[in-house]
Amino acid sequence: MGRLAVMEKEWAQLSSEEKREQRFQKWLNPEGITFVSPVAEIAYKQRVQRFIDAYSVRKPDRVPVVVRTGSIPAYQYGLNYKTVSYDYEKSAEIFSRFNEENAFDLDSYAVPYAISPGKVLDILDYKLYNWPGHGLPDDARGYQYVEEEYMKVDEYDAFLKDPSDFWLRTYLPRVFGVLGPFRTIKPLTHIIELPMTDFSALASPDVQAALQALIDAGKEYGRYSKMAVEFARKMLSSGYPATMGGYCKAPFDTLGDTLRGTKAVLMDMYRRPDKVLEAVDKITDLTITTTIASFSASICPLVTFPLHKGADGWMKQKQFETFYWPSLKKVVNALINEGFMVQLFAEGSYNSRLDSVNDFPKGSVIWWFDQTDISRAKDILGDKCCISGNLPSSLLVTGSPQQVKEACRNLIDIAGKGGGYILSPGAMADEAKLENLKAMVEAVKEFGIYR
Repeated sequence: MGRLAVMEKEWAQLSSEEKREQRFQKWLNPEGITFVSPVAEIAYKQRVQRFIDAYSVRKPDRVPVVVRTGSIPAYQYGLNYKTVSYDYEKSAEIFSRFNEENAFDLDSYAVPYAISPGKVLDILDYKLYNWPGHGLPDDARGYQYVEEEYMKVDEYDAFLKDPSDFWLRTYLPRVFGVLGPFRTIKPLTHIIELPMTDFSALASPDVQAALQALIDAGKEYGRYSKMAVEFARKMLSSGYPATMGGYCKAPFDTLGDTLRGTKAVLMDMYRRPDKVLEAVDKITDLTITTTIASFSASICPLVTFPLHKGADGWMKQKQFETFYWPSLKKVVNALINEGFMVQLFAEGSYNSRLDSVNDFPKGSVIWWFDQTDISRAKDILGDKCCISGNLPSSLLVTGSPQQVKEACRNLIDIAGKGGGYILSPGAMADEAKLENLKAMVEAVKEFGIYR
């Protein structure tokens, strides 16, 4: 048995808690990172341990704070989202400058790779989103989803029969304009061992152009990825940990956002509920496999789920417990079993869901709330789950530093009681005032120390 196989067998024999502890140690002691100074190394370990303690529903030395900056660094220095989206070197330069000049003892750092790589999307003629310079004005501060039915109602069976084939020959040609010729390719199972196998589709100039576009996009993404990796290493070596290991989606959201669209999937719950559940089950298994494979090597063990269609008002509680929660719970439990920490970003309000979502082992899940009643959330979930967020993004945009401080103090008093709270905005605020972000950090220094 090879060394890798032995390691995989040993890993499989560990409990979820033991796996999580190994991932925490990997986060605390990042391999291949040389810190710029002993002070930076000490600061790094303090910051990571602060998060680990909060995630584990313990009392860290103080309440951790995550300042979500979005594209703010670009605008602070006279640029905009479009500039940093298309010029990766300029993006890294500006975000590095922001972190260096505004290093008000952050627990993490502002990241440029939360901004989409515009050139890659242009090369592929991406249809799902508009962004500055492509469908949106140059001075817009973010991207915008384009709602459509990217899987038609009569295509459930094709997706269920062979998701990979559906993705390659139906879905991708719809969402990437340059991949339209992939519709003409026969199923890959058509290729057999005989030397006279039909490769006619590959002889098509249109298909060749599509394949060349993928190569070009891959090279461009390589430049973007190089920037992201180098930037992350620079921040880590300076003492600032990454706090995002990867992103994932609830299976129902994949069906409702990525494939069917909001109106269509909500109608499907009434007209073809069995097909919805069958598709969600298929997506659940795919999500588990791809997420574990994608993020196992990440230094930070946190996988974040932005929850869209499970919020209050999107569906009735019985529908939530039928269509949304069971599949999401299955994915989360699979990640927990592999030692990941899972952060569930409850966008909007989850007040009607709180009594039905406290299903996970203590210290394995972080609930990041946007507009949910934080006091009730703490009472229901706080014994087992770390809680984050709830600072109104509108306040960061329109309020004063003193108002922000008072709001932070109130949140810390409520959600920080007994530990297990991370101060952060309820959602990203690209137009937040810099002085208000600083006020958040000042608040944890003044009010976030446990007695």
